[in-house]
Amino acid sequence: MPVRADGLPAAAGRGNTGGSGDTGDPAPPPGLVVLGHFHQSPGYAVSRPNGSASWLFTWTTGGRGRLWQGGARACAGAGRLVVLAPGVPHGYAVESGARHWRFWWTHCQARPSWTAWLRPYDAGDGMYVVTSAPAGVHGRVERAFRRMHADARWTGTEAPPGASPPDGQVAVAHGSAARELALCALEEILLLTTAGARPTEPRPGLDARIRRAQELIDADPGAPHTVRSLAGSVALSPSRFAHLFSRQVGQSPMRALREARLRHAARLLESTDLPVERVAAASGFASPFHFNRTFRERYGTPPGAYRTRRGEPPA
Repeated sequence: MPVRADGLPAAAGRGNTGGSGDTGDPAPPPGLVVLGHFHQSPGYAVSRPNGSASWLFTWTTGGRGRLWQGGARACAGAGRLVVLAPGVPHGYAVESGARHWRFWWTHCQARPSWTAWLRPYDAGDGMYVVTSAPAGVHGRVERAFRRMHADARWTGTEAPPGASPPDGQVAVAHGSAARELALCALEEILLLTTAGARPTEPRPGLDARIRRAQELIDADPGAPHTVRSLAGSVALSPSRFAHLFSRQVGQSPMRALREARLRHAARLLESTDLPVERVAAASGFASPFHFNRTFRERYGTPPGAYRTRRGEPPA
């Protein structure tokens, strides 16, 4: 059955004009695929000081919005895809001076393969900004979002509903078939927007040594990196490196390493039949128990269930 905005937390459904206490505006729970199309006026704003447990994808079709995540900022104009990873404080609003902001949005758990497509557009702190998707694909992206909106409402018993113009209705994919169909449409959107777009330029002011440390982490997240070893690789003292990294990236070196290891583990679970214990070791986790707990906190499901849900052989 279709779910309207009224049935979801305010920020997920209608957007608030401010936070609500220390936790800010609510977000959909992890594991759901939730999407909608909004046309908002000045004053619309959402703030989540604790971030979200799911990824947020936004595609602007008119007007301008602004988004922030940690220390990263982005202006969203027509034809821009902005993606926010989980677990980092974020917010978004109609851009100051803009008359409106019209955009598609989706909350879901990203497929592990998507991170490689988004990585060239990393704006820092888990924000990815694709600013120059070819104009020729904009129409197809819009159609893919409409199809995604229809597929998410499929009950599995009859033909999926036809794609119709967005009317503010929020769609929630309850069944597994509807969820996978919706994610396939989102995957098409990511391919269309990232394949021909120009990567975002490195953030102004990002120290070359910090960028090099990030590259070392991304290249081999399973390696026994420590603050001391990373600092030595870029000729900084451990204390200076940790301070500079945290200030410029918005999270500590070890937090960034943990996130990279979890992404690597998710890719291994999806693309190999390695036992979970070996996935944990290959991703740099010394304890399978710690890996299971951390992975579940990050992705909302244990590693074995994560793999089975994606059709891979169980460990």
